[in-house]
Amino acid sequence: MSTATSDAKLHATRPGLLTFIAGAQGPLIGLILLAVIFTFVSPVFLSLRNFLNVVDQVTVLGILAIGMTAVIVIGGIDLSVGSILALATMTMGWIYHDYGWPFLLCIAMGLFAGALAGLVNGLLVTIARLPAFIATLTMMSVARGLASITTNGEQVVGFPDWFTSLATVRHFHLLSATVGLFIILAVLAFAFLRLRATGRNLYAIGGSAEVARLAGIKVRPLTIAVYVASGLLSAAAGVVMSARLDSAQPSDGLGYELDAIAAVVIGGASLSGGVGGVGGTIIGVLIIGVLHNGLNLAGISPFIQQVIIGAVIAIAVTFDTLRRREN
Repeated sequence: MSTATSDAKLHATRPGLLTFIAGAQGPLIGLILLAVIFTFVSPVFLSLRNFLNVVDQVTVLGILAIGMTAVIVIGGIDLSVGSILALATMTMGWIYHDYGWPFLLCIAMGLFAGALAGLVNGLLVTIARLPAFIATLTMMSVARGLASITTNGEQVVGFPDWFTSLATVRHFHLLSATVGLFIILAVLAFAFLRLRATGRNLYAIGGSAEVARLAGIKVRPLTIAVYVASGLLSAAAGVVMSARLDSAQPSDGLGYELDAIAAVVIGGASLSGGVGGVGGTIIGVLIIGVLHNGLNLAGISPFIQQVIIGAVIAIAVTFDTLRRREN
């Protein structure tokens, strides 16, 4: 083996500095640095109560971001997750208040509405061959409109006490049932992407859909399944939001699609596909949650917070771009 060939192989297997920074290690370091900074800004930041508040606040975003992770891994995008969230909450609330169905069945119908919207996204991308951006942008508008049609734009207030207690009662004085659901979903998604052959196939699709197809991977069914999962998880996030707010309204989830994408990218995923993971996404979700919480404790205006978080997203995408050039 020649020296040139040996050097080339070494370079191919040794990650560069930007790859390290943009990978899971980089977001984790960033999260730790944020925690250190806000510890000096506010003495209550490191308290257990504040930590639990941060976890409660990021639960909805975290569930959305889990589904978004799979979509971005295959090289897609889903701009409709916030609107599907609203569609699910309004479907659930509308059936419960207007028809008096058992509430568990109402929850099931909300989840079904989310999965159905995700199925339409998947079919538009695979069968109609629309770009994922256009397909999900269409669903974003349609789902938001349908959410408003159910009750003529009016919010639904008042759900069973046992349902709202899922988000308010802390078991063992630590975690609510909704946070527990988020943790379980994150663990299952992590195991699926990392330990199951089907999960690893998603990375192959994101690397090159055509190469994956030639390798025998069923690209079209897997792509549809990913968008269905994203829709279902969006609906689950909507159920959690309704439990927290004890209400459902057509504006639920407005702008959450951008936060979900931001969390996945900040967590080290590549918008070009083939790179990313649930572990990094959870760190990205926590970074956004800690930023909001710490800036609130510091008394920073919500408008300035938007600027700061936008800058963080820009930095994360810049590292992603530089990392791909390096590789």
